Amino acid sequence: MKEQGFIHIYTGNGKGKTTSCIGLTIRSLGAGFKVFFCQFMKNGDYSEIKALKKVGETTFPGQLEIHQYGQKGRLFKKPTEKDKSAATKGLHKAMIAASSGDYDLVILDEVNIVLHYNLIEEEELLKLMENKDKNTELVLSGRYAAEKIVQKADLVSEINSLKHYAQNGVPARLGIEK
Repeated sequence: MKEQGFIHIYTGNGKGKTTSCIGLTIRSLGAGFKVFFCQFMKNGDYSEIKALKKVGETTFPGQLEIHQYGQKGRLFKKPTEKDKSAATKGLHKAMIAASSGDYDLVILDEVNIVLHYNLIEEEELLKLMENKDKNTELVLSGRYAAEKIVQKADLVSEINSLKHYAQNGVPARLGIEK
């Protein structure tokens, strides 16, 4: 019998929220769990997605589903109607996954920023949290986690930036930030 699943939030302005989601995905796959990994506001062949797909296909076939709901290169630009449509579609798919009982771990990477930009309704995300299967672990990541979302979670980690070389003009580097 599965254990009770909790709700995690990884938020803050520091580097490492998606990386934490990737680490938990790997740990869960190693434990034999089935994982639904959903990225919002991102779409593309990022290094972490390439690695996860390869690991999923070769080492853990049938245990990992990856979905992206965003436009290429759009994460730090002003959101558009296409972003809103993608976010709504992703949230709907995530609601089904989280409530189905088919997954041990459901990760919604960057969903907090999607909510911050009003691309989804707070009530809809709260409904997803409320209706998740009791044994499914749910992770919500991204900057600007809303207070009601934080209050509903069981674990909240805030990742803060004390210093980052990007402040000195260093662009995202392959294998490190992308």
